[in-house]
Amino acid sequence: MEENFEEKIRKKESLKRRKDSNMFKIVEEVFDYQTLQTLYRLINIGYIKRLYGVVAAGKEARIYWGVNSKNMDLAIKIFLVKTAEFRRGRLKYIEGDSRFKKIKKDIRQIVRLWCSKEFRNLKRAYSIGLNVPKPYAFENNILIMEFIDAGIRGVPAPTIKENPPKDMEKAYHSIIDSIKKLWWKARLVHADLSEYNILNKNERLYIIDWGSAVDISHPRSEEFLLRDITNITRFFKVYIKTVKPEVIYKEIVLSS
Repeated sequence: MEENFEEKIRKKESLKRRKDSNMFKIVEEVFDYQTLQTLYRLINIGYIKRLYGVVAAGKEARIYWGVNSKNMDLAIKIFLVKTAEFRRGRLKYIEGDSRFKKIKKDIRQIVRLWCSKEFRNLKRAYSIGLNVPKPYAFENNILIMEFIDAGIRGVPAPTIKENPPKDMEKAYHSIIDSIKKLWWKARLVHADLSEYNILNKNERLYIIDWGSAVDISHPRSEEFLLRDITNITRFFKVYIKTVKPEVIYKEIVLSS
């Protein structure tokens, strides 16, 4: 009996090692040792139980579908530490933000800061009731948040560019109201808002990609605010009558 029991234990351990090995085959060729170690820690802590394939990939990050110990779906965003994109175009969203005063120019430190920035921005937006993915945790260059699916597990909801809302009037006012609420209540401006980072899940809209968001004390916050409004207006005015961006911008700024 003892030999059978021990054999079962060995088989279970062997199976777990194979599963863990398969889990990391999808990332080990892309991410460095420190990223993999961070991923292991998040698994050991219990934030992640299983990691599946890539559901979105960009120059700065890849997003994986995963699940936690409760079998809840996760969006696991892993920022690339080898890319030069952060150094080239992202410092303007960090420098000047009063929340981030000590900025090291080392690329790994910048990426870590960006990851923590997106997490903090998500928390502020989520805390005032905006439709955003619920943030769960972050460490180094890995961010864990709610997976917004298309009604099928592991399939992300489409953007409003890919699947425009049926009621464009309602959707337009919903996004403009979110911009206002974000500025007035969370003291943030998204700074990168467009039809490409608003998801449409069964006609419920979710704003994503919060790394660029800045506190309204940032010296360029009003510039970013007007740009967000202009981008949203450009998209919706093809379908419906919209308000001039400058009118909305003045309403927001003068009322704050």
